[in-house]
Amino acid sequence: MNFAGMNFASMNFASVIFASVIFAGENKAMQKVGFIGLGNVGGKLAGSLLRNKCQLMVRDLDKAVAQPFIDAGASWADSPKIMAEQCDIIITCLPSPAASAAVMEAEDGILAGLSAGKIWAEMSTTDAAEVTRLGALVKARGADPVDCPVSGGCHRAATGNIAIFAGCDRPVFEKMLPFLKILGRRILHTGGLGTASVLKVVTNYLATANLVTLCEALVTSKMAGMDLNVAYEAIRISSGNSFVHETESQVILNGSRDINFTMDLVLKDIGLFQEVADRHNVPLEISPMLIKIFEDGQRRFGPREWSPNIIKRLEAACGVDILAPGFPAEMIDDEAEETGYEIIPKS
Repeated sequence: MNFAGMNFASMNFASVIFASVIFAGENKAMQKVGFIGLGNVGGKLAGSLLRNKCQLMVRDLDKAVAQPFIDAGASWADSPKIMAEQCDIIITCLPSPAASAAVMEAEDGILAGLSAGKIWAEMSTTDAAEVTRLGALVKARGADPVDCPVSGGCHRAATGNIAIFAGCDRPVFEKMLPFLKILGRRILHTGGLGTASVLKVVTNYLATANLVTLCEALVTSKMAGMDLNVAYEAIRISSGNSFVHETESQVILNGSRDINFTMDLVLKDIGLFQEVADRHNVPLEISPMLIKIFEDGQRRFGPREWSPNIIKRLEAACGVDILAPGFPAEMIDDEAEETGYEIIPKS
């Protein structure tokens, strides 16, 4: 079956886009890089490439989705296979492991065009076992795999200030690093292939746990008669503060709840975390509760509901609206764009 020609929207996947990038690495010869998948995160990462004067080639099942990139100077490609044949590095940034497998293994997919010396970089949030499986197929063609998911929110992806984990052999990381510095700020080499995917779902699990506890904290504050503007600041300046509070709590209090992330994606990510724990016989207690909470939220509000609207369960139960004036409808990164750099773990 030719998955590369399928309409992923009909499979509840985000729109899949194929992009090819040419960039000049630091003190290196010109390299061609393919970028596949311009959804909420991928589109912003590709925007960083355009902003930094990289040349982009795009292909999409819905050309209208790719049109803004074409209007900004990108050209059009014909297939992922052709892209893999023409590019040195091919990146996928897709909504699920199934979508990545489809794009990789189709008759005219990436694997069909790979050859020795090329790199496949998986920037999707995916399963470590699946990225390892696909990585073995990449290696069989003489190419090198790397999983390099991002973390830090869509607003930081838009400015190139997002964090990037990279799991691969060190020589592959060194080859990728100049490119990763364009896409992100803090870049961590996590070890071998698959390690970045494990740590990515670990961090997404922690963010989900923090979101749910913040919903409980805000509703409890409201029911106890606290001013929610004051409650927000109390959490922000205290030991209760977190990245999730400084981002998602703001769009919750605004009422938009728009964090560019949906309940089905939360369930995918925390499900992947649970699978990692199950694979290693870790008897988790909180993770199954989070899965049940978001399964209930998805049943009530739909899979494409913004994830911060998980608070609506408590709002309905208590008969309150968790709203306060002065908060933004969406998060915008107000930090200046910086050239990326590698994070070195403490010895």
